[in-house]
Amino acid sequence: MDFPPEPWHLRGQMYVSLWSLPRRELPPLPPGLAGMVRPVVVGGRGVVGTAWVRYEPGGVLHYRELLAAVLVRAGLRPRISIVQIWVDSETSRVGGRELWGIPKELAELAIEPDDNGGISGSAATPTGPIARARVTPGPGLPGRWPVAFTVAQLLAARLRTTPVRCRARIGGASSTWQVEPGGPLGYLAGRRPLLTLAVRDFRLVFGSADPHHG
Repeated sequence: MDFPPEPWHLRGQMYVSLWSLPRRELPPLPPGLAGMVRPVVVGGRGVVGTAWVRYEPGGVLHYRELLAAVLVRAGLRPRISIVQIWVDSETSRVGGRELWGIPKELAELAIEPDDNGGISGSAATPTGPIARARVTPGPGLPGRWPVAFTVAQLLAARLRTTPVRCRARIGGASSTWQVEPGGPLGYLAGRRPLLTLAVRDFRLVFGSADPHHG
């Protein structure tokens, strides 16, 4: 299947929640990657980030996504490793896996906006529901802000690092989650996120034009 070459230029809306979990309850990294990066742990707890994302027309692809990622480090360098991710685009699924080693799976996703800039999100696979959430934005910072981070994945048994750069309107938000206890995000069931952010009207570049990067 054909997919856009790296980098991907994307635009849309993103709603990020951060969760604090005991180290033993963090979702596992792939065995090969676990030898190259380690979760960032402070006081016996690590950080998981989840995000509902609506990629909109104007970028190279438009689709919906739900992901979970762990804050890790390669030596002292902070990285983000995507451990679970669902999309409703076969092109995105194949491209994410082949370009960057991102373990994308297909799912039925709904991310419905409301009149206040919030969303109602739901995700399910043929085997059952994953999660539902309601996000309500709060006050935002003025202007558009730069955001940059590096994603670390396992690709062809090697560490693949990928830069991500974006600019967006950023604000606080509140969120309520209903996570299926027996589903793939079951380790978040019954928990509340520490923080939720609305990353609005983002323009994002995922990857590098340098074929030797990462």
